[in-house]
Amino acid sequence: MEDAQHAAEHGATALGFVLWPQSPRFVSDRMVAEIVATLPDSVKTVGVFVNESPEGIALTMQRTGLNMVQLHGDEPNTYASHLAWPIVRSVTLDTSAAIVSEWPVETTLLLDAADPERRGGTGQAVDWAKAAALARRRRVVLAGGLTPDNVGEAIAAVRPYGIDVSSGVEDAPGLKNAEKVSRFLANALKAMEK
Repeated sequence: MEDAQHAAEHGATALGFVLWPQSPRFVSDRMVAEIVATLPDSVKTVGVFVNESPEGIALTMQRTGLNMVQLHGDEPNTYASHLAWPIVRSVTLDTSAAIVSEWPVETTLLLDAADPERRGGTGQAVDWAKAAALARRRRVVLAGGLTPDNVGEAIAAVRPYGIDVSSGVEDAPGLKNAEKVSRFLANALKAMEK
């Protein structure tokens, strides 16, 4: 609760909630619903799912009040027609070509480093030059290896639609560092304005 409110107060425009039980950042449906209820309407709330069925996702979305779906597994493009919420689809540089051709153009792409086991939050950076090429073609949220110290440079290099951070503002998986969060958001917001 405190992490979400702190991030919102310091300019976060979206907050993600990991609903994959194998993640060290997992948050229960009940806790997500409690947190979402306290956030301003201006902050988008994103449910992060890994290989959950469309029916399971829909049930969780209804229970929690989240307003966007992030698919971080091996979900096929048929999910796009089964879900009534905006979708953010996780891709890697290796998988982006196939996903760009298969998924609807309104699908936002979350570009992250490849890790089939942990499914993100690894702190590994993507190639910013290749990411920039993808960001010129599709709406891209850049993730992977971003920190308060490099987020401005990453935004300048890639010009993404948005950015996503997890491990880069943590003291340990799931344990956010308030000072790092504040610095990250300040640096990101400044860079996005340029």
